[in-house]
Amino acid sequence: MDITTLVIAMGIPSAVTTFCFGLLQRKITKRQKAEEEKEKARRENEAMVAEGVNAAIVLCVATAKAVQRIPDANCNGDMSSALDYAIEVKNKYRDFIRKQGIDALY
Repeated sequence: MDITTLVIAMGIPSAVTTFCFGLLQRKITKRQKAEEEKEKARRENEAMVAEGVNAAIVLCVATAKAVQRIPDANCNGDMSSALDYAIEVKNKYRDFIRKQGIDALY
């Protein structure tokens, strides 16, 4: 067996292996990109849900305060305690989001 035959015999399997690994790498890269896009969409969804929850709490607080100002509404202690609880939850949520933002920065 001469040197050229040996080089060709060693080169063909190496080329096939390199080609297969290239295809595999391309597939992995494509899958990672798709996962990153899904994660980005998930994060945007979570942000929108969080904003919706905060908006609902703010609306409830504003409605409760408006109802309390109506002279004939006869608000009982339930309305006041619910208002206090909503404000407390809103503040806890705001603090949580702020802490998460600071933790993400550092």
